[in-house]
Amino acid sequence: MRTYGGGLLRYNWPMPDDEIAWMSTGEAARRLGVTVRTLYRLIDEAQLPAYKFGRVIRLQETEIDAFIKTSRIAPGSLEHLYPESRKDAPESDGSLR
Repeated sequence: MRTYGGGLLRYNWPMPDDEIAWMSTGEAARRLGVTVRTLYRLIDEAQLPAYKFGRVIRLQETEIDAFIKTSRIAPGSLEHLYPESRKDAPESDGSLR
C-alpha cells in the first residue's frame, strides 16, 4: 500500500498490481514518431484515446501500443501511391535508348 500526501493529512489507497502506465503527449508523440500537433489531431479525430486530468493530457501506454499494431500496412495495399506498378511495367528488352 502506498501513502500519498504529507503533513497532517494522509491518504492510503491500495494500488492495483496492474498499475496503468501513463505517457505524456510528448512521450507518446516520440513513441509514434510524430509531432505533438499530429498526436493532438489523432486524439481529436478519435483515432487515439486520451485522458485529461485537470490541464494535463495523458495516454495509456497499452493503448499507444495497440494503435501501433492496428496501424500496420498490409503488403500490396500501397500500389495506388506509385504511378506505375511493377506488374504493369512494360518488359525491358535490355537495350539502352
